[in-house]
Amino acid sequence: MNQKHWSGFRKTALAAAAAMVAVMPAMAQEAKKDADTSADDGAPRAKEDKVRLGTITIVGSGGKLAAGQMLNEDTAKSRSTVTREAIDKDRASGNPFQALALLPGVNTFNYDGTGLFGGGLTVRGFGSDQMGMIINGVPVNDSGGYAVYPQEYADQENLCTQSLAQGTPDVDSPNAGATGGNITVTSCDPEDKQRIRVSQGFGELSYTRTFLRYDTGRFLNNSAKVFVSYSHTEADKWKGEGQAKKDHIDAAFRWDLNQDNVILGSVLYNRAINNNINSISLAQLRANGYNFDFSTKFPGHLKPVGGTAQNEGASGYLPSPAYYKLANNPFENAIVSVSGSFKVAENTYLKVQPYLWYGFGNGGVQQTTLAETNTFLNPATGTKVSQDLNGDGDTLDTLIIGRASVTRTVRPGITTEINTQLGDHALKAGVWFERANHKQTQPGVRVSDAGELSSVWLNSDYILRPDGSRYQGRDWQTISTSGQFYANDNWSFAEDKGLLMLGFRTPYVKRDVKNFANEGVTADYNFQKSFNEFLPQVGVRYQLTPSQQVFMNVAKNFRAPPNFAFTGSNVNVANNVATLRLAPKAETSINTDLGYRYQTKDISLSATVFNVDFKDRQGNAYDPNTLNSVYTNIGRVKTHGLEMEAGTGTFKGFSAYASLTVQKSKVKDDLPVSVVNGQQVFLPTKGKEMTLTPDMILAGSVQYTYGPFYARVKVKRTGKQQGTLMNDEEVPAYWVGDVDAGYNFGNVQDWLKNIQLRLNVSNIGNASYRNPSSGTVVNALQYRNLGGTTYTQNANTVFYYLGAPRFVSMNLSADF
Repeated sequence: MNQKHWSGFRKTALAAAAAMVAVMPAMAQEAKKDADTSADDGAPRAKEDKVRLGTITIVGSGGKLAAGQMLNEDTAKSRSTVTREAIDKDRASGNPFQALALLPGVNTFNYDGTGLFGGGLTVRGFGSDQMGMIINGVPVNDSGGYAVYPQEYADQENLCTQSLAQGTPDVDSPNAGATGGNITVTSCDPEDKQRIRVSQGFGELSYTRTFLRYDTGRFLNNSAKVFVSYSHTEADKWKGEGQAKKDHIDAAFRWDLNQDNVILGSVLYNRAINNNINSISLAQLRANGYNFDFSTKFPGHLKPVGGTAQNEGASGYLPSPAYYKLANNPFENAIVSVSGSFKVAENTYLKVQPYLWYGFGNGGVQQTTLAETNTFLNPATGTKVSQDLNGDGDTLDTLIIGRASVTRTVRPGITTEINTQLGDHALKAGVWFERANHKQTQPGVRVSDAGELSSVWLNSDYILRPDGSRYQGRDWQTISTSGQFYANDNWSFAEDKGLLMLGFRTPYVKRDVKNFANEGVTADYNFQKSFNEFLPQVGVRYQLTPSQQVFMNVAKNFRAPPNFAFTGSNVNVANNVATLRLAPKAETSINTDLGYRYQTKDISLSATVFNVDFKDRQGNAYDPNTLNSVYTNIGRVKTHGLEMEAGTGTFKGFSAYASLTVQKSKVKDDLPVSVVNGQQVFLPTKGKEMTLTPDMILAGSVQYTYGPFYARVKVKRTGKQQGTLMNDEEVPAYWVGDVDAGYNFGNVQDWLKNIQLRLNVSNIGNASYRNPSSGTVVNALQYRNLGGTTYTQNANTVFYYLGAPRFVSMNLSADF
């Protein structure tokens, strides 16, 4: 970085840091005065889980610092955690992206206030598909493209911690697609005492949520305990017609065989059917207003008339945007895991965690048209033939049908680890293995005159070819065999004041991608490619005083190319021979953290300066209306910045939390876009800012408690960010505020206990704002005569999810 840029960055960072300090209430100063040299006696602290792999637990009470928004840390890298005490005050239908929203580095948005429709997240400019998402030790990123769907995984009422490792994944993270850290979500253990919990939520937009949970309490001589819960949630969309419906089951057990041998298990099942919320362009926003959404009327089908062409795709007849009942996201998934920790020798433990991830569903926009003429594959000849779809005796027509990407994934895996304590050295080594069978098809189904799909799951009343086989817009199968060996040594030195962490992992991925002849690509083809990397990590943390520590971490990270790098627009088929237009390369990054922590039971402060150097940064140019993914290698990207977070204990009923992120990103290469007369043509992206990387993020919360009453205010400012790689469509900064309150009525009868009423208000200021739906739209303007050639780069369109307006809900719960 040159001196001029460093000076500007330093001034910005210092000014932002001063602003952060200003939002902390005066009680923080009082806390600092009262902090003694014993530092953090009684303060909640993050520790590695002794049973589940790749997760953390809490030592102490999670609510004693920053009202559950923060834990004290001893690790030699940047990490932030939200605990149950904060999660319980959030809206119960919320998702992890909402829970993590205030943490440093986090740029997140949700499609609505309930959390049922999902959302997006970036950290230090890393997308959620560049971060490992771990639920109870199980990797849940999509095995093909690494996407994360936060609304699918768990009920918030059952979660104890949601943790974010900014920049660097944990050495034992079971993920081969994480260049930007990992998110770890952990369920609570069952309760020690028998209990039935009933909760009912209600609110605007016909929001209702019913939650039931039964805990067995301890049994089998107090060695075992189990819980099972069920929830049903519904809410209307905040704009347009349609709703979300979600049924969810969580179950878990803990079996303490003895003091040194423990088995944990969990089953998380989710089934949801949502009508999608439309993402829109700036032009659509200006022309149609903030509430512009999918169409609410369907014209029906044209009357079949033999010998004439009925064209339902004609402009003015085909609904535009698509009819809302033909824009759905049905999906069901299950996460099953068992974790065991067994003592095999003195200070030596074997951890074993087998798991299974299953998912089935589709999404996007199902509305499309299908022509009868020369559209259908003849599997015997590989040629296109015609088919009468509406029964009028000709093959001249074009009909509205339902079609979308249907995905079925079966994904078993296992992680095995041995760890031991040898003097001052805590050693561990392990192996992770996974085999994911990822089937992606695109069947067509019939649509009724009322605009109803024959099956929202696209699994019945298929449109068939003349030979009786199913029409398929695509037919892919990806077998991804993944795994890694990892090892780590935590060496405590200088009378435990110092900690040196030395580790490595060796992730590998083998992509076996098969295209079966379909209407999109009429030839069979198969690509097989393996990717692997040696990834060292080194970190050091030193305790300057009982309350102060410094730390540094350097790590190399890796992300294998997604499966769509071997399909779609990146494949050229000529004479039934398939070749790749762009050779897929693994994305790598080197992340460096340098930080300082001040930690006591009354106040905690953490500040981290970070630098990330990307190589072969992958991009997924995604059109949410067509579900087309375009593989893009953006090249080298550099991101650097400052992250801070601070939290207080409770003083006179008040507690507070604040975080700050100041960051700058720069694309270091021009982007190749075409070849003209043998000459490579580039778009001048060098020196541009990376998309979805706000220059500043400021967040904070203040909570007040008085006996059984609490009230909490959360405020966040997301700075300006870029919507395209060419920086020709900027996204303005915005503020959002939430208010939560509750009252505990205590026990009314021996059989009716812990009655609680909660209020949640999202976006209390009714702010209007927008976030890009994709981070790799290349350009919003047209560029002519690039590189001295006649080549013209046409304009692309940035689509945005708009901020949902104010949303109010309440929840009443009781234990029996």
